[in-house]
Amino acid sequence: MMEPVFPFDLNLDQRDTGTITQTLHGRLRTAILDGRLAAGARLPATRRAAAALGIARNTMVAVYDLLIAEGYLLPRSGAVPVVADVVGRQRLNRVRAVTKPASFPRNPLWQTIELPSPEARELPPRCFRLGIPEHRFFPHEVWRRLTARAQRRWSRHGFFYSPSQGLPGLREAIAHHVAFARAVSCRADDVVVTSGAQQAFDLLARLLVEPGRTRVAIEDPGYPPIRAAFAAAGAILAPVAVDHEGLCVERIPDDTRIICVTPSHQSPTGVVLSARRRQALLALAERRQCVVIEDDYDGEFRYGDRPLDALQTLDRDARVFYVGTFSKSLFPSLRKGFVVAPEWARRTLVAIRQCTDAHCDEITQSVLTAFIEEGHLARHVRRMRPIYAERREALLDALEGRLSRWLEPFPSEAGLHLAARIRDPDLQGRIFEAMRRHAPGAQSVAEYAMSGIGAPALTFGYGVIDAGDISASMTRFAAALRRAG
Repeated sequence: MMEPVFPFDLNLDQRDTGTITQTLHGRLRTAILDGRLAAGARLPATRRAAAALGIARNTMVAVYDLLIAEGYLLPRSGAVPVVADVVGRQRLNRVRAVTKPASFPRNPLWQTIELPSPEARELPPRCFRLGIPEHRFFPHEVWRRLTARAQRRWSRHGFFYSPSQGLPGLREAIAHHVAFARAVSCRADDVVVTSGAQQAFDLLARLLVEPGRTRVAIEDPGYPPIRAAFAAAGAILAPVAVDHEGLCVERIPDDTRIICVTPSHQSPTGVVLSARRRQALLALAERRQCVVIEDDYDGEFRYGDRPLDALQTLDRDARVFYVGTFSKSLFPSLRKGFVVAPEWARRTLVAIRQCTDAHCDEITQSVLTAFIEEGHLARHVRRMRPIYAERREALLDALEGRLSRWLEPFPSEAGLHLAARIRDPDLQGRIFEAMRRHAPGAQSVAEYAMSGIGAPALTFGYGVIDAGDISASMTRFAAALRRAG
């Protein structure tokens, strides 16, 4: 039997009124309009199509000629025709004909949410973009070797669904890693592996929020995907101000049930939640029966004294969910994060993970397991810490030196970005304009705020820009501000 030449049955045995040419023409035209023949698709040669359909070649030539004349096919000299983009025009006409688009079911939240999106801007590869680590010093060859080894092992056993909670070996490796790097006390059973920190926030929102009733305190300014996840789950968001000591604990509303915080390196100001406020936060959580979600997104990179203990380390009442990610210590497209969950919540959290993302990706998790167990992660962090520290110093030197007339840096001892307050709010328009020209990738802190901020500020990433380039850019930035008066 000859292989079909079209990806659907033309069913010429049941002809409409008319000739074979008219029937075949009508059915190919309908397939193009329905999108079954996509724009740009090459049609089979007339000789091959005619033989497969059992018709004369002249009939096939006539059908193609009709479709070309009507604009459904595009002729090509010496080659078979291709399908024209009439589906897009047809769909556009159908959309324009809809009279009540508001009647379509949709969640109104997603019509209003705006997230900072530096990816949408035309940015040079080496710039002040936030949230991106350096790729040039990553041990790519080690990762390739571990990937090849994991694939060989995977190919030797049958297909099966991997556990929703994550591979046991990876959970064990993560437990050891956070105990060593952040003094977080946990066992492998306490760890739930996620597709990045953002999935962790989504799972926790599903677990903890009772729609329309649960009030969630969030940092303002703060990390937008956290508030998006909880708002989508139906939470009542309560923005809480941030100052030089981090989250203003005394401003948390009385009826709050969940507190989201980035204590090691506040996003986006970079300040550290003080020891005094850490104790006050945990005491408040106990008094009001709250739970705390601790986002430690880049806590591995410390530049000052011994880091303050994680909230999870200080917690004695099983109230803290510790969320971590490998996006900053390794690379964002790895899409690996985790939650260290209290025992009372773990079974339900795993069940939610199973319902929303049934099983883990075995190969990547196996590679990451070996990367941690064999010490490559710890070595990579040790290697990158002085590199990032040099860049941070170059940025601080500029903010405290030639830019000090206009900007005042926030205190920060960790992470991959620094923020600075604008001293004179009346100058913010000119400062932002100069920032966009001479510090591409830097952002206004207001982009991360819900209710507005007390003083305008900028935030600079230094993950993918060298110390020399930082100094040169800051010199041009300062010169532009001087010229602007």
